[in-house]
Amino acid sequence: AVTGAFFANRRTALQSASQDAVKALFDREWFSPDQKPISTQDWKNKVLVVNFWASWCPPCVEEMPALDKIQGEYDPKKMLIVGIGIDSPSNIRQFIETTIISYPIVLGGLGSNDINKMLGNPSGALPFTVVINAKGNIAGTKLGKISEDELRKLIKEAI
Repeated sequence: AVTGAFFANRRTALQSASQDAVKALFDREWFSPDQKPISTQDWKNKVLVVNFWASWCPPCVEEMPALDKIQGEYDPKKMLIVGIGIDSPSNIRQFIETTIISYPIVLGGLGSNDINKMLGNPSGALPFTVVINAKGNIAGTKLGKISEDELRKLIKEAI
């Protein structure tokens, strides 16, 4: 019984940490590459895939076509992918001018590493993908390049 209580309390603590991280993600002020404020209201009540990336990170760039393809298969009102660029605004703007991406990209800068870490990536390594269900709970994470199959599986589990 003591072991069961320990794991139940640990699970509750992890869920609480997860909820705090998601709240921090939603509460933060985000900006588009052209410096316009982004409303995180549009990110809520749906499956949200958050992908931390940088233009100088080859695996980040390599996984973008898969993310773009999968976003095209879902209604953005039910599942939305958001790319958070851990890069300078000028590098992100330059990158998206030459790369076709249909999902929203927001400026994260180095300051978003705190959120990256809270969401389950203590090293801050890239790429890092987090899937959040419509209730606002973390359904899964992937550190490193995510494949189409891995992302589809995480999204299905979150729906």
